Amino acid sequence: MKLAVVVQRYGANISGGAELHAQYITEQLSHHADVTVLTTCATDYISWRNELSATKEQIGRVFVRRFPVHHERNPESFARHSTRVFDRTHSINDELAWLDSEGPASHALIKYIRANVEDFDFFIFFSYRYYHAFHGILAAAHRAVLVPTAERDAALGLNIFGQIFRNARAIMYNSFEEQILINAVSDNAHVPGVIVGVGSKVPHHPAPERFRRKFKIDHPFIIYVGRVDENKGCKQLFEYFIRYATNVSRKLSLVLIGNSVLPIPAHERIHHLGFTSDKDKFDGMAAAELLVIPSQYESLSMATLEAWGLGRPVLANGHCDVLKGQCLRSNAGLYYENYEEFAEALYALETSSPLRKGLGHNGRRFFSRHYAWPVINRKYLTMLEQLKKHDVANNGTHKLEKVPGWWTRRQRRLPPANDIIKALPAGPAPNARRSSRNSRRR
Repeated sequence: MKLAVVVQRYGANISGGAELHAQYITEQLSHHADVTVLTTCATDYISWRNELSATKEQIGRVFVRRFPVHHERNPESFARHSTRVFDRTHSINDELAWLDSEGPASHALIKYIRANVEDFDFFIFFSYRYYHAFHGILAAAHRAVLVPTAERDAALGLNIFGQIFRNARAIMYNSFEEQILINAVSDNAHVPGVIVGVGSKVPHHPAPERFRRKFKIDHPFIIYVGRVDENKGCKQLFEYFIRYATNVSRKLSLVLIGNSVLPIPAHERIHHLGFTSDKDKFDGMAAAELLVIPSQYESLSMATLEAWGLGRPVLANGHCDVLKGQCLRSNAGLYYENYEEFAEALYALETSSPLRKGLGHNGRRFFSRHYAWPVINRKYLTMLEQLKKHDVANNGTHKLEKVPGWWTRRQRRLPPANDIIKALPAGPAPNARRSSRNSRRR
């Protein structure tokens, strides 16, 4: 089988969640198929500046083709288009202009897909909200498999994305909550889909003491792993933790691993280590009392899965439906919706070793059952084989939704995307069973 993985950025030093997700899936599928990555020359997700060469290279078993970005992101233009489509009545053309301004817009990448559709059995597109996914799926819909990595944010309410959710051959969802959101916003329940998510290279024998020696941390700590960004809830995390450290705990520290686009408070118990190796990251997670995930917008959270794979409990933002649902399904984490709940849950975890161990044990079992690589690989390969069999039985036919005409695209009749989001189902998926242990109200 010959596959193309299409993603906005790709490389060993690129740490974005969706991009790392794509890298892990690519590496796993390369054991079972001939895989080529189609991506851009950009490395920075803010500017989308061309920083890598437009060449073809081999990374392990995978060939990587990079294509130039047509233009960098203009922050003022992007903000102006965002206001138009998120907060005002607008047109399809307004949404397409927003998509182009968001970036990374690579005309060469889409041209390549159009010219080589028949050379691949399937194209696996990562991240629905970007230029390459929208235009690429329209170019290769009968062979397009989408990994949406969708969150409850305004972009999901744009009309244009409903078309690709309905036109894709199949969708590999990250969570039950993501599937419910996408089904509700696009009426695409007829499109084959499966809850799959992603695995991780969790080591069997991490070395927590090695981490403590290397970074000179000899006291209990909680850990955050990911981009240190206000959009990831880190500003609120700093406020909550400093308040907790002042009023509740005299010994617990907060350790941050990941690049920062947000000023780090000068506090004696907040330690920012920056971007580290995977070895240091996993050692640090194993050494921590727990992982804290303050983000309100996640489609899955790989860090959460990695913490559970290491047997560590999680404290998550309960305003994120996905994180709340995962805590309930796994019985491996607590969640909070305000400072009082944050402090109560953190105190319970800090002071009760049996609670931490019990939740951690549940997390390890949940990870093994749903996110071990044999499970992930089987779901991908089963879906791809089923699609191939269907194509053979039906002579490769795939009905496509027509692109709206010239006049329709220009009519400003679409409601603000934020209004669409407000009307979508909220809360964890119905099958997320509650338990007294991981309820946020103890």
